[in-house]
Amino acid sequence: MNEDNQISLPLLPLRGLVVYPAVVMHLDIGRKASVEALDMAMMQDRKILLVSQKESAVKEPKQDDLYEIGTMAYVKQMLKLPNGTIRVLIEGINRAEVIRYAQQTPYMFVEVEVLTEQLISDETKYAALMRMLLEQFKKYVGLSAKLSKETYESVMDIDDLSRLTDVISSHLPLKLSIKQLLLETANLEERAQQLIELISNEQEVLKLEQKIGRRVKKSIEQTQKEYYLREQMKAIQKELGDKDGKTGEIADLQEKIEQSDMPERILHVAYKELNRYERIPQTSAESSVIRNYLDWLISLPWTKETEDHLDVNQAEFILDEDHYGLEKVKERVLEHLAVQQLTKSLRGPILCLVGPPGVGKTSLAKSIARAINRRFVRMSLGGVRDEAEIRGHRRTYVGAMPGRIIQGMKKAGTINPVILLDEMDKMANDFRGDPASAMLEVLDPEQNNQFSDHFIEETYDLSHVMFIGTANNLQSIPRPLLDRMEIISIPGYTELEKQHIAKEHLIPKQLKAHGLGKSQLQIRDEALTHLIRRYSREAGVRQLERQIAAICRKATKIYVSEQKKRVVVTKKQLEKILGKPIYRYGMMETEDQIGTATGLAYTAAGGDTLSIEVSIVPGKGKLSLTGKLGDVMKESAYAALSYIRSRAEELSIDPTFHQKHDIHIHVPEGATPKDGPSAGITIATALVSSLTNRPVKKEVGMTGEITLRGRVLPIGGLKEKTLSAHRAGLTTIILPKDNEKDLVDIPKSVQESLTFIAVSHLDQVLEYALVEV
Repeated sequence: MNEDNQISLPLLPLRGLVVYPAVVMHLDIGRKASVEALDMAMMQDRKILLVSQKESAVKEPKQDDLYEIGTMAYVKQMLKLPNGTIRVLIEGINRAEVIRYAQQTPYMFVEVEVLTEQLISDETKYAALMRMLLEQFKKYVGLSAKLSKETYESVMDIDDLSRLTDVISSHLPLKLSIKQLLLETANLEERAQQLIELISNEQEVLKLEQKIGRRVKKSIEQTQKEYYLREQMKAIQKELGDKDGKTGEIADLQEKIEQSDMPERILHVAYKELNRYERIPQTSAESSVIRNYLDWLISLPWTKETEDHLDVNQAEFILDEDHYGLEKVKERVLEHLAVQQLTKSLRGPILCLVGPPGVGKTSLAKSIARAINRRFVRMSLGGVRDEAEIRGHRRTYVGAMPGRIIQGMKKAGTINPVILLDEMDKMANDFRGDPASAMLEVLDPEQNNQFSDHFIEETYDLSHVMFIGTANNLQSIPRPLLDRMEIISIPGYTELEKQHIAKEHLIPKQLKAHGLGKSQLQIRDEALTHLIRRYSREAGVRQLERQIAAICRKATKIYVSEQKKRVVVTKKQLEKILGKPIYRYGMMETEDQIGTATGLAYTAAGGDTLSIEVSIVPGKGKLSLTGKLGDVMKESAYAALSYIRSRAEELSIDPTFHQKHDIHIHVPEGATPKDGPSAGITIATALVSSLTNRPVKKEVGMTGEITLRGRVLPIGGLKEKTLSAHRAGLTTIILPKDNEKDLVDIPKSVQESLTFIAVSHLDQVLEYALVEV
């Protein structure tokens, strides 16, 4: 003993345990350092310091791993067990604080100071704390399943508050840190109050545990009851033959699921939903939802596919049989088949056929499906403005259904059909979402193998599908969607192509539709040419087919009423059958005119000619633009006027003309909206013609945009514009120099009848377009 309250003792670390003064308990000692500390204590006066570890996982604790305050204890008994460990019976004596570590190896030896407890001087408070502590502990023992009634009875006999707090603390299932806090609290009143509060909290925890336990027990009993009743119901339904139950239906669904070609992950979902369907009463609203969902999972193709006919020659024969021309599209399809024949694993291409109405985009998609032996599904997107039309509705909604893509796959019955997305440029959007954005995942080759439908919820593989989109106008399709497709342009047909199509496809089709044979109606070649020129003015052949149908109806009536065996339609008889010609063939001007130039335009219906007129009248320099022109054409007019003013002297024009005259630019057919970046040189030519009184050559058509410096910029849709010029009877076409490369797309029959002049500056345009005076 160094001083009155200091002593040197061996230290025994405890793992997950706190020993209090006045508490007797057994400890099992196994660590080597702990055994040596115990031997040292036995050789001295059997006293040892018990200190808890901060972390129980530490196997060889050091000074920093131990709390500073522990319990000085007396070793009452020691017994060596057969497994090598030592069991000791110890009794806590006092609280003690470590002052200094004298040694740490081979065991810890420390100098400690015995803590003096701060007692309660007020006897009334002392008695009140004793009574409250015993009362709270009694309630706790009554709620706890781990402490017996005898535990409380043994505590009742303790008349010392300090000993009572320590004994009760040792019985409570508290965290090590809280038990250590109670050990370190030397103030008796403070310790007693902390313990009362802790016991109260533990009572609430026990009450909650019992409440949860009762609820779980009730739930288990209810589940067992339902299982028993369900088994009884099955037995009753089996005896009755299941006239009103779902047993037979469930067995039928299970058989269909087993026979389906679902992958493993979908099978798991299907069986899970089937089990729910079996448990839910048939009168429940959810029952029909689950049944509908299971029907969709069963009916969808997951692995079934048709075998492609990879014979390129046979496919080419079928495509040529169904359609005349359209060489680019046919070539692309045949390329795909050739590559697939070699690789056997090429993903389905995503094509977009763009062209005017009536050129055969939809029917071409059918022919592609027939050529490669795939199922064909047409999906019209015109007017679709709800995202759920593509992705489907959530199953929580009443009347929910999958989207059109999944419906199309069910209709096809295979995972590799040809799906036609018709009228893609007619999709709209509103507050219900943007269907074009929903199509991004469908048409992305990198994503559509994991397509997610809101109704099906599980991902579906669309990578084997051959998607073919159709559109009249690319401007209406969002750029991100356009980027995912391969654009193939289908321009209008030439007059020669229309004659071939009429002879080989349209006339035989209409003869069959009207019950006529080839020998009963004959349309002469000159009549057919007249029909194409004067009764149908379009890029496609839809109007032509309607006129042929009208001829067939008239011929049928003549055949039936007049008993004629054969009806021959000549050019002269065509007017009697169809009435006066609708169009004037050769829309060019009949004579060279001042202030009038013929432009070439590209519309949704193909190419067309555009007459631009300029009138100069006395005034104050006002520029009027009429004919329902768009912003781009108005800007072209201003650019043309600015160029002419800057070059007035070179063009032999009065430099002050804009101060003395008003200029009126008009494009006829004012009810039709007109816009686009290709009328610049036409407007400029008409202006110069009007200002210089030089006529414009009637046989010249032109297209190209102009800059303020007179440069001629390239345009699009040259083939369509050239065909319209050919239909109108023009013989010379002025086009931008940069568009010379596009002349290869124009049919030879058209090229031979036209003269093409490529220009890079407006001066060249005026040189060729204006009549020399």
